[in-house]
Amino acid sequence: MLSDLTLVLIAAPGSGNLSETIVAKALRAARSCHGGRGGACVRWLSPSEAWDARIETAASVSDVRAAVERAVSSYPVDFAVLRSDAGPRKALLCADMESTVIEQEMLDEMADLVGCRSEIEAITKAAMRGEIDFEGSLARRVALFAGLDVHALDPLMERITLMPGAEALIKTLSANGCHTALVTGGFTIFAEPVAKRLGFDTVVANVLEVDNGRLTGRVVPPVVGPATKAETLARLAETHAITSTQTLAAGDGANDAAMLAAAGLGVAFRAKPNLAAQARAAENGAVVRHGDLTALLYLQGYTRENFVS
Repeated sequence: MLSDLTLVLIAAPGSGNLSETIVAKALRAARSCHGGRGGACVRWLSPSEAWDARIETAASVSDVRAAVERAVSSYPVDFAVLRSDAGPRKALLCADMESTVIEQEMLDEMADLVGCRSEIEAITKAAMRGEIDFEGSLARRVALFAGLDVHALDPLMERITLMPGAEALIKTLSANGCHTALVTGGFTIFAEPVAKRLGFDTVVANVLEVDNGRLTGRVVPPVVGPATKAETLARLAETHAITSTQTLAAGDGANDAAMLAAAGLGVAFRAKPNLAAQARAAENGAVVRHGDLTALLYLQGYTRENFVS
């Protein structure tokens, strides 16, 4: 029995790295799997940047991915093989914030205020790689800020830079009726302004406990951790009557794994190796290493002409 799959190729915007040669190699590799065939719908989503095709094959998603990876892994392009029946355009996005929607890890930025950046960066990296428990690592890091004046955090907002493609992603999804949620283990003091700036519909983040204008070194419970992220996706889908196949999640670290696994499409965006490996192995997964956040639009079949700026 043949399955209907979608093959997507994406290069970094403006790089021109996606050529007809690469497209031909990827398509030939996908078609080589168990009598696969394609060509009924082959199109450029953006010239030299993004392309997709429908493939009919008796092979599994993993077999087709493996064949395409062998064909194009030496090129600076991302690829995805997705089930076409999952529905291309999503109605709910749940996105991590730090190193996904913004370029910074804000706990690392906060560390400069108390002179312990190297210590906090080491804990952050270990937690994002999945080597230590997220909640325990968060408690250890936040405790280092006990006594800090909460207004000392205000200037850190000026350090925040959006991940390339973030504005186009949220504006385009919102214009097409998609509910967008910023779901982060970071803090509301940063997440709420970022969400407002980009136009997210919902924000779920941790709250720093403050007493008499100073941080206590604790997070107000309950802590937003890996389980909360997945639960938020399920809750928002139920609230808005959205099926699981219509959901999209994106993140970069181990604490995003459960959320990505629960989504109809889980995208490991410029992710740590463990999360990238999990997404690469999952039937509902995709990995973006070279593209920016507009890659999430191409994975849903949007063309560059569809983007809202």
